[in-house]
Amino acid sequence: MSILLGLTGSIGMGKSTVAAMFRARGIPVFDSDAAVRRMQGPGGILLAAIESLHPGVTSANGVDRAALGAAVMGDKVALHRLETLIHPEVERERRRFLRRHRARPLVVADVPLLFEKGFWRRVDLIAVVSAPAWKQKARVLSRPGMSWVRLEQIRALQMPDAVKRRRADFVIPTGGTLQDTRAAVRRIIAACMAGGIGG
Repeated sequence: MSILLGLTGSIGMGKSTVAAMFRARGIPVFDSDAAVRRMQGPGGILLAAIESLHPGVTSANGVDRAALGAAVMGDKVALHRLETLIHPEVERERRRFLRRHRARPLVVADVPLLFEKGFWRRVDLIAVVSAPAWKQKARVLSRPGMSWVRLEQIRALQMPDAVKRRRADFVIPTGGTLQDTRAAVRRIIAACMAGGIGG
């Protein structure tokens, strides 16, 4: 039976880079964000339902993520309706992924809102990707279309980094060199394979 490691981290912390490091070492990684993008992409299974909730945010190219984000940001009711639509589909895909890889000793579930949405209860161990606040801000504000106001709106939906780190079994630092981060990933893989906790 696989050990399921939940991988999470706030926006701009480098979680995608860390997930790629796990993959590079042969560990299966389920990417929740990628699953959502597929479901919202051309021909995606969520297009019709999203269009019914927010007319005009979809086309033959899939969901206009910027338009959808603008439609729900700051509106808790609209955001909850959207999440109620998306999360069950992501969960179904995640279960299929885990079944496919059930013979593997370690599987990673990359879940941005692992703590916030309660998925932490379904994993065996938790790794939090973390960087200094100044580096997080610089990374996020360098993204196209991102602003300080938008960053603060996103942060308001996420558990503070310090709280995530306290609740983690492992903390993966991404404020230093890539070599440092890769070394942390290697240590975590070794600890998981040995059935240990700590790092």
